[in-house]
Amino acid sequence: MGTRIMPAVIAVLAGTALAVVLLVPFVAASYRRRGELGWGRALLAAGALVYALALVAYVLLPLPTTDTVCAAGPQLRPFAFLGDVAKYHVGNPLRNPAIQQVLFNVAPFVPLGAFLCYLGRRSIVVATVAGFGVSLLVECTQLTGDWFLYPCPYRLFDVDDLIANTAGALLGAAAGPLLRFVPGQRLHAAPPGEPRPVTVARRLLGVLCDLLGAWLTGAVLTVVLRTVLLLTGDDIAPGPVWLAPVEAALGGWLPWLVLFVVVPMIGRGGTVGQRAVLLRPALPDGEVPGRARLLARSVVGVGGYVLLQVADAAGGFAALWGVMSLVGIWRSLGHRGIAGRLTGTLLVDRRAAVPVNQPTSR
Repeated sequence: MGTRIMPAVIAVLAGTALAVVLLVPFVAASYRRRGELGWGRALLAAGALVYALALVAYVLLPLPTTDTVCAAGPQLRPFAFLGDVAKYHVGNPLRNPAIQQVLFNVAPFVPLGAFLCYLGRRSIVVATVAGFGVSLLVECTQLTGDWFLYPCPYRLFDVDDLIANTAGALLGAAAGPLLRFVPGQRLHAAPPGEPRPVTVARRLLGVLCDLLGAWLTGAVLTVVLRTVLLLTGDDIAPGPVWLAPVEAALGGWLPWLVLFVVVPMIGRGGTVGQRAVLLRPALPDGEVPGRARLLARSVVGVGGYVLLQVADAAGGFAALWGVMSLVGIWRSLGHRGIAGRLTGTLLVDRRAAVPVNQPTSR
């Protein structure tokens, strides 16, 4: 794999994995900041994440081998590239290797300026200064051999690169407002605190957040357990006899108990996914259901599917129940789903006021 392609592939794979991990908090933050998610905004945020990882990957990768030759001393003369441009006699300036090198140093920092200006809501001046700071950090990393991890710098510190990178950030910041034309963004949406309709997409996004939350919680607890075993010197392959049931408890039963039994009964109710998209269970008159009904709705809904997966004793019934639940969300009135029909509840926007003189819990 080429040295220019490998960092991009690593950034895309790592960015995708990190986006999955950060999806639930990102959804929750988006709903509270803007009142909704917006797939265009989510796409831009994912692009910014992959870009940041790609920038780090291109700075550090490929790592030098033991026979790597040290780079020459730092190039500290500004605009020295103009002399290099004059050395090449080509008709098309874009085919001049020196100009190509300058453009290659400008282009990577254009997204930085655009993302800071548009997503970060920073001014052009602040985005440009930030671009300069990031570029200086990159050049110092190269000058010090990845901060003295290597005996000498294996890439050249070039002040012209610093100038080109800063210019790229400036151009990106100036062009940042163009990102508002990316589809999937409601630029003139209702105020964040105003209730929104309960749509199929919103319900399914909540379900996705619930499933991711359960899976990630179980994965983290399992990794922590295995890390502790490694640090204490215990052999985890095949491992002690108690390891399998403990991993099953930490990876499946404990996340289910916390996320689908405890959390849904706190406050006005709702699973982690429902809270992320600002939904809550309610009775037909808007009153907050009692805790027994809140628990029943959770266990019958997504919590029931997760329970069947954790129990691993129902064969294909878990998949069947999952499909039926999704169809129920799509086809039922108000997208209340099977759990709503069985428990006599529906989901409403958490920002909607609870009926006057009605308790918030039972």
